[in-house]
Amino acid sequence: MSFINKPKVRHPDLPTNTIGLTRRDYEGAMSTLCAGCGHDSVTAAIIEAIWGLGMRPEQLVKLSGIGCSSKTTAYFASGAHGFNGVHGRMPSVATGANAANKDLYYIGVSGDGDSLSIGFGQFAHAIRRNVNMLYLCENNGVYGLTKGQFSASADIGTKSKKGEENLQAPVDPCLAALSLGGTFIARSFSGDKEQLVPLIQAGLMHKGFAMIDIISPCVTFNDHVGSTKSYTFTREHYHEAVHADYIPPRQEIKASYGEGEALPVQMHDGSQIVLRKLDRDYDPTHRGKAFEYLRTKLRQGEHVTGLIFVSSSGPDMHAMSGTTDVPLNQVPYGKLHPGSEGLAKILKRYA
Repeated sequence: MSFINKPKVRHPDLPTNTIGLTRRDYEGAMSTLCAGCGHDSVTAAIIEAIWGLGMRPEQLVKLSGIGCSSKTTAYFASGAHGFNGVHGRMPSVATGANAANKDLYYIGVSGDGDSLSIGFGQFAHAIRRNVNMLYLCENNGVYGLTKGQFSASADIGTKSKKGEENLQAPVDPCLAALSLGGTFIARSFSGDKEQLVPLIQAGLMHKGFAMIDIISPCVTFNDHVGSTKSYTFTREHYHEAVHADYIPPRQEIKASYGEGEALPVQMHDGSQIVLRKLDRDYDPTHRGKAFEYLRTKLRQGEHVTGLIFVSSSGPDMHAMSGTTDVPLNQVPYGKLHPGSEGLAKILKRYA
């Protein structure tokens, strides 16, 4: 179960960061995700990133909604603050928490279903408000918890576990964030830790809304019609004494490629995606050029990875709202309470 913690035994010679903590100090519960799931690689990258930044776990707030991706927050920084919200509503919780205490670092972990379907409105307004948080979208194109239906990010022509072909155009989170005025937009691959770790660190240090779309393969929905080893065939030909399921372990998919290069990556089901890493000469500060470049490469069947756009000129939510320098949860009660006379003045406005 996801609440089972890892053993605390650790080697005495483990390297420590600037505050004397080891990577083990940033771990969480045992993962219950499928063996080889890209989401576990994302967890490892998060642990590496916050360990490298020398953050104390109690400085972190980790938030999630519903889905395989949203289980990720249980698997890192067990000493951090955390909240698991309802489906698609994580950005609202993050906005409220950030409004109350802007001195903490906020990491929201969501998925393509959680972010681009039921939670799309929440996702859009968090970008528009420029909430100071790191938003990780673990993108696998399917609803993993409900047996692999297409999500809003599924590419045209991709086939489901049942062999159905997706005919609807996908929603690209990076293009959406660009058009909504996002100030830090990046994409990476769960198997490219060398690229993903510094992007997470940069996103945490960015003042404003930082979104990283992470392509993260699902290892479960790769069986096909006609296979005698498929789940469908097995359930049709065997009587269930006790309902049980088995997900075969898979090897983690990794990728290593240079700046400006395109790399075909084969998924567990035999399908293929093409990743293109941004060139060193690419300018991530021009929103219009970033939008056109991203759209052009998507038309060519390539998923651009790296820091796609960044801007430090726009005000974050606190600057726009004129909040106090003191976090709201630390403002004395006397200043927050208007008193009977103050309350009467407020009520007169609605008379």
